[in-house]
Amino acid sequence: MTEIHLTAVLAVALSPLAWVYQWWDADSAGQAFWAQQIMAGTLAVLVALLLDRMWGEPPVWLHPVVLMGKLLGALGKWIAPSVYKPRDFKSFVLGMIAWCALAALFFVVYALCQWLLPPSQWWWQGLVLGVLLKPLLSWRMLKEEVLAVEAALQQSLPAGRERLSWLVSRDTSQLDAGTVRESAIETLAENLSDSVIAPLFWFALLGLPGAAVYRLANTADAMWGYPGWRGQGAQRRYWQWAGKWAARADDVLNWLPARLTALLIASMARGLPCKALRQDARVTPSPNGGWPMGAMALALGVRLGKPGVYVLNAQGDVPGAAHVAQAVRLAAGVVTMVALLSTALLVAACVVAYV
Repeated sequence: MTEIHLTAVLAVALSPLAWVYQWWDADSAGQAFWAQQIMAGTLAVLVALLLDRMWGEPPVWLHPVVLMGKLLGALGKWIAPSVYKPRDFKSFVLGMIAWCALAALFFVVYALCQWLLPPSQWWWQGLVLGVLLKPLLSWRMLKEEVLAVEAALQQSLPAGRERLSWLVSRDTSQLDAGTVRESAIETLAENLSDSVIAPLFWFALLGLPGAAVYRLANTADAMWGYPGWRGQGAQRRYWQWAGKWAARADDVLNWLPARLTALLIASMARGLPCKALRQDARVTPSPNGGWPMGAMALALGVRLGKPGVYVLNAQGDVPGAAHVAQAVRLAAGVVTMVALLSTALLVAACVVAYV
């Protein structure tokens, strides 16, 4: 019972959604306090999005996701074998333990950062939370990289292929202009979920530590989760088993955010055919990626896919330059919608707290 009580206290202390519930359940005297907590949480989202818009990513030496990548890279040399193994339970267990240890580390660090914020004005807490939240999400860099692919493609097809290779792991050397744009739009849609909506979703659910653990899971999936051989020379490792836990953890943590992102894209597009979206979402290898990518394909009326693997909205047009610009505007609209919803909640909480 004590452990359950402590867990409940921690959730209430860290979770903006729990603050909303506490406000709803409190008496008139307690509602003002919980309204101020909600104000701090919603202000944090607005501050994070504003910082992202104005300055983009923090310096590499200060970026927590860069630190996550370095730790994952160092541990990866230890947990993944350098020789082929058809079945490797030991590597799977080591990968699971390493992932859980890093998740616990970042959860505790960010929980302490949030827990130890001094009990001052709500706006000060919101500012600090927003500064700490910003590195855990990224919209401006995603938008700029997708637009850079189109700009390079306007110069030449080889330049577009080269710039796309910065964003995707697939071989880009044989892609034509249409498939280069397909890949860029897919990256935009999928990372709208991974880099914006999902971190904010987990921040709403579990505060800063929730967003941090999600970002670790997403980074681990990118570095560990793809099966087979990765790396060159002495760094070459076999990830068939060592990365399975990381891949499944990312699938679980992205399940709701991916579908929420598809819903937001559908809202911006003023509705999408649900049956077609569900059908497209099932054809991708990932249980989640097909939702935002399928929604984007239907919203734009274009065909998206990975050659030899899957096709989304097969009857759609081959993407052109105008479709890339439209996709960026649509994704930007989703981010704006999130900001407006946060602003509305902030105003409502201010009314409860002060009127």
